[in-house]
Amino acid sequence: MTACPTGIAHTYMAAEKLAQAAEALGHEIKVETQGSIGVENALSDNDVENADGVIIAADKDVDRSRFTGKRLVAVGVAEGIHHPAQLIERVQHAPVYDGEEGGSAKGGESAGGGKERSLAYKALMNGVSYMIPFVVVGGLLIAISLAIGGHANPEGGLVIPDGSFWKHVNDIGVIGFALMVPILSGYIAYAIGDRPALVPGMIGGWIANTGDLYGSKAGAGFIGAIVTGFLAGYLVLGIKKVKVPKFIQPIMPIIVIPIVATAALGLFFIYVIGKPISWVFTHLTDFLGGMTGSSAILLGALLGLMIAFDMGGPVNKTAFLFGTGLIATGNLTVMGMCAAAIPVMPLGQGLATLIRKRLYSDQERETGMAALFMGLFGISEGAIPFAAARPAQVIPANMLGGAVAGAIAGMAGVTDAVPHGGPIVAVLGAVGGVPTFFIAVAIGSVVTALATVTLVDIADRKKGKVPAGAPAKPLVPEPALAMAGAGAGAGAADRVAAPAAGAAVPASRTAGSPEKPTATEATATAAAAGTAADGPVDEVLSGYLTERTLKTQLVSREKEAAIREMAELVAGTGKVADVDELVRVALAREAQGTTGLGEEIAIPHAKTDAVTAPVVGFARSAEGIDWGSLDGTPARLVFLISVPQAAAGDEHLRILALLSRKLMDPGFRARLQSAPDSAAILRVLGEIR
Repeated sequence: MTACPTGIAHTYMAAEKLAQAAEALGHEIKVETQGSIGVENALSDNDVENADGVIIAADKDVDRSRFTGKRLVAVGVAEGIHHPAQLIERVQHAPVYDGEEGGSAKGGESAGGGKERSLAYKALMNGVSYMIPFVVVGGLLIAISLAIGGHANPEGGLVIPDGSFWKHVNDIGVIGFALMVPILSGYIAYAIGDRPALVPGMIGGWIANTGDLYGSKAGAGFIGAIVTGFLAGYLVLGIKKVKVPKFIQPIMPIIVIPIVATAALGLFFIYVIGKPISWVFTHLTDFLGGMTGSSAILLGALLGLMIAFDMGGPVNKTAFLFGTGLIATGNLTVMGMCAAAIPVMPLGQGLATLIRKRLYSDQERETGMAALFMGLFGISEGAIPFAAARPAQVIPANMLGGAVAGAIAGMAGVTDAVPHGGPIVAVLGAVGGVPTFFIAVAIGSVVTALATVTLVDIADRKKGKVPAGAPAKPLVPEPALAMAGAGAGAGAADRVAAPAAGAAVPASRTAGSPEKPTATEATATAAAAGTAADGPVDEVLSGYLTERTLKTQLVSREKEAAIREMAELVAGTGKVADVDELVRVALAREAQGTTGLGEEIAIPHAKTDAVTAPVVGFARSAEGIDWGSLDGTPARLVFLISVPQAAAGDEHLRILALLSRKLMDPGFRARLQSAPDSAAILRVLGEIR
């Protein structure tokens, strides 16, 4: 079984590598993936019963209960990609899993040769993944309502008239933000304690975010939600271990555990944890009040640090309310320092996803774009998903950028007449010293972005995610691999010949001695022989790739020129209405993330009505083209997939799946490289089925 937090690239890469290694070692195998499109090629009870061992390569929480009594190795998904053969050898001698819950599988091997992701990491990622949509929806609705329906008011910040349409839009966004923190807490708890932990986790998160319940003017924010999530999860795990009479057991998960855990956690937070939070809030306010006569630069840096620390928690709210309170006294400079720091976190994190795309998943890059938009409107919560996922790297980077922005604003005497921050208040005329204000925001955001990518890169390398000097992402772009997974599971023969669908349950029953050809080799040989015997091949991939859309050697030496050359090639079919638009869309897709798969392969693709029907082009490059491939190899085998928008969700995915599955076969790539002419190339491409 393979699974990763985003359920795209690593899930399918690990599955493919494990399946290939099993065949090479002469073992039968069945593959299951738990990816973004759901569970595919699921292991049945009979599959598990007949297996000699189970490998779980996953970076998120997965159900192991069905593997009780089987030899089990549980590791991170990266181990399935980099050391599949070693895992298959290890599982044959691994301890038997005894069904114990929590942490690593007791009785299952998880150490040595690569550690499994900790339960804490998986739980945190689970909470973050469910929280992100609430952040994005809530933040963008608030930003839109402020931009269109808001106006600056010295007494109430950016105000939207009550009863107006945009006030209702704003209220909906506020609901999204109100749910964000409980969702984070609830799904952290769920990943640890399963369904009985969901209610105490969510209610605990709501309590953490509602400071009025424990005498604080600010709630504990997302940091408090992380605390309540873990407390709820482990509390439920502990209650589950309590032995109770048989007649009570059926109601334990639906009544007893949720009620006991919710009451205990809620009261604990209110009476024990909440008091220190309230104390911190009060004393920080007093401390800041004593600093107003100090250096403006020092005060600005300190306020920036506080604003950036917890983005809505007690430390952030202390700084914000301190600045707000001084507006009434005529001191507008303190709020000016806060206003400059407020947008730095979302702007900096969004910028980081643009300048080092390889460090981020597709989902994180999309969240980064939303964070940039929220930052423009002073919504610091746009950075919370990044801080929750990587607190040790993101929070220090946020604080550094916030301190820089606050210090610059303090040094220049920037003022803000409304209790709000971000570029929006300057646009609406509430800021004094506008040029310096924007300079402070820009410099702070850049500092945060650069600090973030540096710290994340260092952390990833220390964890062994990438070798020193290598890029920090998988060799295959996530969309292509997700499509590979989508096309898998057609039948037992397909799973053995091209097992792109999932993780492995290796069985030690030998399919044949190592000296004999593997199933993949036999299939490939038979396919090649069949096509040769049947005569010349005129078209492949359902007729989308023909001799007219094939070129033995590209003239271009650079990616953009190569894409244009291939667009002009497929235009010869008459299926391209606008070559320039096709090139533009293909390059726009490249800007989102390279389509260089590694292994000297690139599959640029475009979904646009500039083409009237699906068409696929193929060309080779003798020297290779720098495609930005994540393994650093130049692209020598280039496919261009072009489909109309109407076919984007159907044919586009099917073509990607067929290509990406077959191109994982080294023998197929070698035959494609060595084919002497167009006819021979088409015969090799005819193996794609």
